[in-house]
Amino acid sequence: MKTDILIVGGGTGGCAAAMSAASLGFRVVITEEMPWLGGQLTSQAVPSDEHPWIEWHGCTARYRRFREALRQHYRDHYPLLPAARDNPHLNPGGGSVSRITCEPRAAVAAIGNMLAFDRMRGRVTVLYHRRPVGAEVRGDVVRSVELLNTQTGGCETIEARYILDATELGELLPLCGAEYVTGSESRGQTGEAHAPEKADPQNMQAITWCFPLAFDPTPGANHAGDPPAEYRKWHDYVPAVTPPWAGRLLAHDDIHPITLKPRRVNLFPDKPGAPCWWRYRKIVTRDHYPADLAPHEVTLVNWPLNDYFQGSIIDQPAEVVAQRLRSAKQLSLSLLHWLQTECPRPEDGGTGYPGLYIPAGLMGSDDGLALAPYIRESRRIRALFTVTENHVGTEARGGHDIRSLKPRPASFNASPRAERFPDSVGVGCYRIDLHPSTGGDNYVDISSLPFQIPLGSLLPVRLRNLLPACKNLGVTHITNGCYRLHPVEWNIGESAGLLAAFCLSRNTEPYTVRATPDLLKEFQSLLIHQGVELEWPEEHPV
Repeated sequence: MKTDILIVGGGTGGCAAAMSAASLGFRVVITEEMPWLGGQLTSQAVPSDEHPWIEWHGCTARYRRFREALRQHYRDHYPLLPAARDNPHLNPGGGSVSRITCEPRAAVAAIGNMLAFDRMRGRVTVLYHRRPVGAEVRGDVVRSVELLNTQTGGCETIEARYILDATELGELLPLCGAEYVTGSESRGQTGEAHAPEKADPQNMQAITWCFPLAFDPTPGANHAGDPPAEYRKWHDYVPAVTPPWAGRLLAHDDIHPITLKPRRVNLFPDKPGAPCWWRYRKIVTRDHYPADLAPHEVTLVNWPLNDYFQGSIIDQPAEVVAQRLRSAKQLSLSLLHWLQTECPRPEDGGTGYPGLYIPAGLMGSDDGLALAPYIRESRRIRALFTVTENHVGTEARGGHDIRSLKPRPASFNASPRAERFPDSVGVGCYRIDLHPSTGGDNYVDISSLPFQIPLGSLLPVRLRNLLPACKNLGVTHITNGCYRLHPVEWNIGESAGLLAAFCLSRNTEPYTVRATPDLLKEFQSLLIHQGVELEWPEEHPV
């Protein structure tokens, strides 16, 4: 097969790249290993993590249309109460992690609808169950990618003029011989205050095998089964991290990610307004439905209690990766069994919530868990420009950690501010949020400033037609913590797709675009026309 642009990986960034490139008339092929498009929004089952200004600015116009498509999906197909249906800022699931938590299937539907017209007219072709296994590279140009069909066992080769790596682990980088980085860089390499003294390529953030968790309030309901195979291992497991964990992983007591002090978070609130896991990532709420149609509530379990950080799954033998993925899933199943049978109930002094269960049908998998693990950290290209903590960290730029994402001053550009990049191709905002790592580091959760995405971070140091389209861009182990979230990954992918299409239309190359002021200005004008914000506004109406 031949195409103009090949996007390997149909995750959040890959889908955005396909939409943007097709909008300029180019033929795009997306390949995806899972049966769903959407990545962390869908097959990894992670409700969108967003900054507090997302309804007004700080994302691309396409991402905002995606959010509205989600809401419209619920208005069109769910028996919502009038108050929910008429709410312009409807939060379908009622979770507190963002303004728009939803079932993964709803995100699948919204993305599918956004791609439907381009698929109908042949501009976008989607190939599911495809895993990259090889690449042909001539000099500094990637000519084609070989893909394994995981259902048939056959292989196929796709040639393209531009190739975008939108895989969750940066899988094309080693296949293409691209220069890349993994794990944590040293403080001497990056100059970052929160980088460790020594580099460790295998020191990566935890992965999490997420799952939906429903609660059956029927008196006497008991959905608990036999304990999973690794239950005793995980039941007694105490994380070996520095600073130390509060005790066992499967417990109400864990570590506050910012203060690193022990804290208690219950499953359900023990008093009004108290912190709890249930409300945080809730994806189904009874509040939006008539009493006679109200479903069982469902939350999405992506908590510290099922973070797996006993070993990396990047650049490891296949049998080691398979074992670690099995163990990550066993941790999540063990958490479920502990919640059903042993979790303390502060409301009455008892133990266990046997009414909890994994609802069938929400995730498209046989066991009800997410189709794939949530990947927080990928291989990262060695880029022409790498964003460090010194460019975006609040304290690194002379400010104080504000401890939250809530708007403080009305001005985005009050001193201090993040580095301004003249080659900006987008914006984002999120705390530098690193979960416990395979190298034994506890949380690194520090304040960052509303930031830009520089074009230089999308350009590999050598390969001329390979572009990153998700969290595999030129960032560090530290700044990956704020560039990895949904709206930012979408923006990275959308801008990468537009860059490839722009280069094809102008018969030029990405390096030349960045190095030529007139071309850069023209490309940035295209981004603005397409609805990509290049900088934060001066003021925000708080």
